[in-house]
Amino acid sequence: MKLAMKDETLGMWLGVIGVAMFAVTLPMTRLATGSQDAPQLSPWFVTLGRAALAGVLSAIFLLATRSPRPAAHQWKPLGMAVLGNAIGFPLLLAFALRVVTASHAAVVTALLPLVTAAVAAWVLHQRARLGFWLCAIAGSLLVVAFSVLRASQGGHGFGFEWADLLLVGAVIAASFGYIYGAQVTPSLGAERVICWVCVMALPFTLPAALALWPQQPVAVSAWVGFVYVGMFSMWIGFFAWYRGLALGGALRVSQTQLLQPFLSILASIPLLGEPLDVVTLGFAIAVVATVVIGKRLSQPQAAPAAASLPAGAVGPGRS
Repeated sequence: MKLAMKDETLGMWLGVIGVAMFAVTLPMTRLATGSQDAPQLSPWFVTLGRAALAGVLSAIFLLATRSPRPAAHQWKPLGMAVLGNAIGFPLLLAFALRVVTASHAAVVTALLPLVTAAVAAWVLHQRARLGFWLCAIAGSLLVVAFSVLRASQGGHGFGFEWADLLLVGAVIAASFGYIYGAQVTPSLGAERVICWVCVMALPFTLPAALALWPQQPVAVSAWVGFVYVGMFSMWIGFFAWYRGLALGGALRVSQTQLLQPFLSILASIPLLGEPLDVVTLGFAIAVVATVVIGKRLSQPQAAPAAASLPAGAVGPGRS
């Protein structure tokens, strides 16, 4: 009993560490790409370079642990995870963060757990309750209202900013990647899933990153942001998160992800000098509230054995 409690406690702390690493992804990506007024690294280079860095580390890990190759039926889900998690999410996020603040992005990406559960209901043919879909709609409307408010305050008129469309696309891409990656996690092992995803992308990401290597001077802070998203957001964070889910239980530990938007906002204050905006914080709290309620209703009415899969799949979305 004491050993089980220690495992649960360790799992919870590992989950918090993983979420904290993922939360810092937003301000670190902003540091790496810069803004429209002061651009640094290209969003294309940040996306492909971070995946290449994680791919090299993953190859070393797989060789050192003598990990077996995935089976034939596992390549397709891993390929979908590559498109969603290694390419789609970081690329759309990097372009969006050239325009909006990291705190702004934290509000939109707070929908990730709810969208992941919705994708799971669709892809895995699970029947979610009506209350879950109402929460998903409410959360989406809150994000739309936040974007419209920010656009009008910024003098861009009454509308949905294109950068927010990129953020929504990033959330959808990540959700699909997490669900397909989660399908092969029980057989491959949690840590090996992200490693194989990064290694699969390596033949493309490494040459592309070298070809896109910046020719102009880049601030040291941009390189710090780049190394962080490559080592922690794309790789080490997954080790802590997945191990936490395994030790502490997916349903319990996955609740720690509700801290992520607030940790992102707090990290943006010292890293980027962004102010603590009461409106942004208020919308973040409201969106997280819809996620909390929606997650409670996300389980199918007749819960099959695979019902716990989305809960474990939600976390990597902070990559």
